[in-house]
Amino acid sequence: MKQRKAVVALVGRPNVGKSTLFNRLIGARTAIVEDLPGTTRDRIYGEAEWSGVSFVVIDTGGLEAQKTAEYRAERPGVAPLARDSSRFVTEITNQAQIAVEEADVIVLVVDGKDGLTAADEDLAEFLQQTTKPILLAVNKAESEQRRQNAAEFWALGAGEPIPISAFHGIGVGDLLDLIAAELSDSPVRDETEVDDVAIALVGRPNVGKSSLLNTLLGQDRAIVSEIAGTTRDPIDTEMVYHGQNITLIDTAGVRRRGRVEPGIEKYSVLRSMRSIDRADVALLLIDGVEGVTAQDAHIAGHVLEAHKSVVVLVNKWDIVEKNTQTMVEYTRRVREDLKFLDYVPVLFISALTRQRVQKVLPTALAVAAERRHRIPTSELNGVIQDAYHRSPPATKQMRPFRIYYATQASVEPPTFILFVNDPELAHFSYLRYLDNQLRRHHPFVGTPIRIRLRPRS
Repeated sequence: MKQRKAVVALVGRPNVGKSTLFNRLIGARTAIVEDLPGTTRDRIYGEAEWSGVSFVVIDTGGLEAQKTAEYRAERPGVAPLARDSSRFVTEITNQAQIAVEEADVIVLVVDGKDGLTAADEDLAEFLQQTTKPILLAVNKAESEQRRQNAAEFWALGAGEPIPISAFHGIGVGDLLDLIAAELSDSPVRDETEVDDVAIALVGRPNVGKSSLLNTLLGQDRAIVSEIAGTTRDPIDTEMVYHGQNITLIDTAGVRRRGRVEPGIEKYSVLRSMRSIDRADVALLLIDGVEGVTAQDAHIAGHVLEAHKSVVVLVNKWDIVEKNTQTMVEYTRRVREDLKFLDYVPVLFISALTRQRVQKVLPTALAVAAERRHRIPTSELNGVIQDAYHRSPPATKQMRPFRIYYATQASVEPPTFILFVNDPELAHFSYLRYLDNQLRRHHPFVGTPIRIRLRPRS
């Protein structure tokens, strides 16, 4: 058994700098930072370490309780929520409340520039209902005057105010010292030590990625809306499925390049692409009503370029008009439209009605296992030599292409090295033929394989 990392939740009203502090604590620019309240909607997870103590940090959207909403409405000078975020006030608040429930230590972040507000008092009152340790971080306290003014936050009853500047890093070390001290007294929580499988949910906007995430988890982990672009940050969620540790990554929908708005949405798309890079398996969701689009093929191409395993999920199958041959015909069309992914499984699901959703994780884990499969060297050489002699390559430049020896160099993805007389003599179509012959004996379902050529010398 290994110890499960403790959890630290950053909470506060919108635009007090929680995402900036989150990025500072984990040492990476994971959360999108923009000078607009409401930019962060879902809760975002990252890992941090300080003084030998490792912990998980949760960034949350601004907590908007009723008094906070009234405070914002009554004061024209207060910055409005980011565009469209006002529609999700209840959902954002629910996400922050779940983060508080998960946390071992809560960091209440307030704005030293704005000073004490009624909204801060409202949140402090809400947090004092919990018995968990609360640390009070007064952010944007870059100047000596603001650090002195931080004393007014004693009125919140949340302990000693800790003046910091997340942007400049001032005082963050002191905050981390206090976090580490609190966590050293936290109870240890164990989990089974099993290799993680990272599964990313990718696709165009509004194809049902967040709905599927919530269905798989059995909870409202991500905010779901018919408004395309609701999810902005890649969201990591850890779960255990039949003893297997899984990290589910929900990503922002990827639009066509010409339709991506500059600013927040552009950053969301870039981070979605990076999330694919750190996944083992990508669940490519397709709208069952619309079918495979050019953008679906573009996303699939990026997944393939990253050498990730794939499961194609045709979502919204409950509202597709069908007969006894619809699934067979639809599968054929998917294979045609995604010709370069002819080895991947295709599932027809409905995240809304849970139709066949129970097959998603078993299929993804089976594909992940294929990704780690090794072929014994003797068997590999037998397959390659048999394929070579049954269909010798065409002669190029009056010289025959010869394969002397093969070995599997690595897994994730399976990579094979062929020692040959001259790599320049091999045509890509012949390498495709060898790929197909390997899959006849070892299907590598849903998993790309790489064949590399090296001169024997």
